[in-house]
Amino acid sequence: MNKRIIFLLALIPTALGLGNLLTSCSTQPETQISDDKGTEAPEQSPTVLFGFEVDSLEVVREVVQKNENLSEILTRYNVSPQTIHKIGTLPEEVFDVRKIQRNKPYTIIHEPDSNKTCLGFVYHPNVIDYVVVDLRDSVAVIAGQHPVDTLEHTLEGVIESSLYVSITEAGGSPLLVNALSEVYAWEIDFFGLQKGDAFKILYTTLEVQGESAGLGEIKAASFTHMDEELLAFQFDQGDGIEYFDEEGNSLRKTFLKAPLSYTRISSKFSYNRLHPVLKIRRPHLGVDYAAPTGTPVLSVGDGTVVKRGYAGGAGKMVKIKHNGTYTTAYLHLSRYGKGLKVGDRVKQGQVIGYVGSTGLSTGPHLDFRFYQNGKAIDPLKVDPPSANPIKEEVKTAYTETMMKLKARLQEAQQAESIVDTVQDIPVKG
Repeated sequence: MNKRIIFLLALIPTALGLGNLLTSCSTQPETQISDDKGTEAPEQSPTVLFGFEVDSLEVVREVVQKNENLSEILTRYNVSPQTIHKIGTLPEEVFDVRKIQRNKPYTIIHEPDSNKTCLGFVYHPNVIDYVVVDLRDSVAVIAGQHPVDTLEHTLEGVIESSLYVSITEAGGSPLLVNALSEVYAWEIDFFGLQKGDAFKILYTTLEVQGESAGLGEIKAASFTHMDEELLAFQFDQGDGIEYFDEEGNSLRKTFLKAPLSYTRISSKFSYNRLHPVLKIRRPHLGVDYAAPTGTPVLSVGDGTVVKRGYAGGAGKMVKIKHNGTYTTAYLHLSRYGKGLKVGDRVKQGQVIGYVGSTGLSTGPHLDFRFYQNGKAIDPLKVDPPSANPIKEEVKTAYTETMMKLKARLQEAQQAESIVDTVQDIPVKG
C-alpha cells in the first residue's frame, strides 16, 4: 500500500476525536453560579376572612331557618351554654341577638375537627353590613361593612301613562320612582302629570362584590312639566342634603304638594259641584284624592293640631294650624295617627291619619282642604315661598357643584362607572 495513503488513514481517528471534542464544547451549557441559599419560592399570604386566617379552618355559610335562634345555631358548633349566655347579655347597641331574622345569611368559622368547634360567627343583616362574634379567646364583637361600589347612571324618559311605567320601562327601579317623587314633592303635583312630560335623572346605585345593594342617591334631575323645565341639584350646606334650583332656591317648600303618596285626584276644588251622595249642587272647597282605605295621610307642613274628631258629613277629621295664615284639614279618615290629640305639634310629613270613607262619602278617599286667613283656597294653586335657600357664604361652592352636575346631567348617556368605593373599616362594638 502506498505509504501516503497509510499515513492519511492513520490521521482519521485523530481528526474524529478532535471533531467530537469541539462539538462537545459547543453544546455543553455554561456552568450556573449560585449562592449557597439557592432560589426560594415566594411565600404566599394567608387567606383572611373577617379577621380569621382560614386556610386551615372550615367555613360554613348558611341562612337562619324559621323559628331558629342564635343559641340553636351555636350549640351545633360546640359552643358552651355559658358562652351563649354571655353573648345574649351583650348590650343591644353592640349585638342584639333578638334581631336575627329568618332567611338572613350567616357564616360559621370552625376548627376542622369532629366537634366543629366554632371560632367565629358572622351575621349578615344586609349585603353591606356584618357583625362578627369572635370566640377565640373571650367574646368580642366587631361590626363592619363590606367595600361598597357606587355606580353612577343617567336615565331619561317621556311620560306616556304614568311616572312609574315610564321609569321602570326605561330601566329604573321602583325605588327611583319614589326618590324622584320626593325630590319634586314641593314643586310638582304628580297627580296631574301629562302625556309628554319628560324627565332626566343623574343617580347612583350601590354594589357589593358585584351584587346589587340598592339605590344610592339622586345627584341631579330635570323634570319638564307643562312645558316648564324644573332642575334639581343635590347639595349639603351644613343642614343635611337638600335639593336646589339653578338660582340656589330650595325645592323644599313650606308645604308638601300633596298629603299622601302617589295616587289620583277624583274631584277638584269647585264652587258648583254635584254632590255624589246628596245629588245637589254645592261648593266642594277641597281636593279629593282617591286611595285605598288605610293609606297613610301626611301633614303637609309643621303645625299644631286644632281639631281631631267626628265632624258630621266630613266624617273623622283632623285640622292643623301651620301659622297665623295657613290651616289645613283632612276629611273622611278611617282612623287617626297613633296618639294624635288636639294641641299636639306635628312635623311636615308626619302621619296624622289614614284614608277612609267616614261621613258623607261613596268610597275611600281623602278630602284635603287648605285655608288662608280662614278662607278656603284651591290646594292645587298654593305656591308657598322657598325654604332654606343657599347661604351667601356657600354660594360659590354651590355654583361650582351645580355646574358640574348640570354638565353631567345634560350628557344623558345610558352609561355607568364606579365613582367611589367605601373601604371596609370595622367598628369595634
